[in-house]
This record gives sequence, structure tokens and C-alpha cells, in this order.
Amino acid sequence: MTAADATSASDDALISVWRQALVEQKKIIAVGAATFPVRRTSKHRLAQIDFQVDGIDFRALEQNPQTKSRWAKMAREGAKVMQFLRAGRYIGVVADGVLQHYRSAEKA
Repeated sequence: MTAADATSASDDALISVWRQALVEQKKIIAVGAATFPVRRTSKHRLAQIDFQVDGIDFRALEQNPQTKSRWAKMAREGAKVMQFLRAGRYIGVVADGVLQHYRSAEKA
């Protein structure tokens, strides 16, 4: 598997997690052969999923619409937005099915 294949696989997984959690509203999501529970944050009841892709840990977190970011504005307007973290750093976001990587994550 090349680095490009690995990136493509993780990109596909991030979009799949977004779709299963926010569009299909599943309580358990599947990534490959593994399954992971969708938890809800205590304060705002936002979806949160800790999952793995090819042995790498990720966290998916539904966008809080009550913040001041442009992603929160999209969420307030009805978009389904989910942020993704790896090793505690934001690496990208899926908004209405479109994945955008953060530039700072490319260096990691």
C-alpha cells in the first residue's frame, strides 16, 4: 500500500464515519471490520466517536453550532459538520459530505 493509498483509505473512512454518525444517525459505526460506539458529549449532546483506521487512532466530533467558527455557522444553517482529530490535533473536517484537510495537519 502506498502513502497515497493510505491517505485515500483514511479519507474514505472519515467520510464514512461522518455519514454513519450524522446522516444515518447510527449508534454504532463500522470502519472496515471493526465497530465503534457513537457517544454523546455530556454538555451539548454532540456525537463523538473514537475509532481506528489502519491502526491509527482518530476522534470524530460533531461541530458545536454555538461556537463562532465558520463551521459552526454552517451547522447553524443546517449543514452536517464533523471535525476529526488525530493525536489531539484537528486534522480535517467533513461538511455535508466534503472532506477538507487542515494545512497544519499536513506537516504532522
